[in-house]
Amino acid sequence: MKNFLLFACAALPAGAASADDAALLKCRALPDTASRLACYDAIPVAAAPASAPVVAPAPAAPAMAAAPAAAPEQRFGLRPVVNKQKDVEPASIRSSVVGRFDGWVPGTIFTLANGQAWKVTDDTDAVLPIMQNPAVEITRGLLGSYFLQVEGHANSARVARVK
Repeated sequence: MKNFLLFACAALPAGAASADDAALLKCRALPDTASRLACYDAIPVAAAPASAPVVAPAPAAPAMAAAPAAAPEQRFGLRPVVNKQKDVEPASIRSSVVGRFDGWVPGTIFTLANGQAWKVTDDTDAVLPIMQNPAVEITRGLLGSYFLQVEGHANSARVARVK
């Protein structure tokens, strides 16, 4: 049985079973989903054998608008989406804590001016002078960790993005 399948596959014409490799590579490189699909649809396929019934193509579905991709800064700290293309994410972001700020304890949640929310995940406390809307920087650490540091102060806290 294995020999029969091997023989049957080898007997197929090369063009009938596969599309042009260069065209496939060109389509694969397109970043936009809709244009990539259109590129794949435009690749000519080999004519069906004469004995095969002719089937009318299905009507084309209306093209769905691709969802706008969030800016890398807006995705900073969220779990990465599995994607074949490597998204470039910044090494750090700068924003400010909304409202009154005087430090943190484990579990404190900070809301930043850019709409992100971050929670202190380590066991450190920090008592800082009372500030209004202080500037902060959140940087990427090793093994998926993130650290929040208030501008002008040496203390930093390990944080995780919650929103």
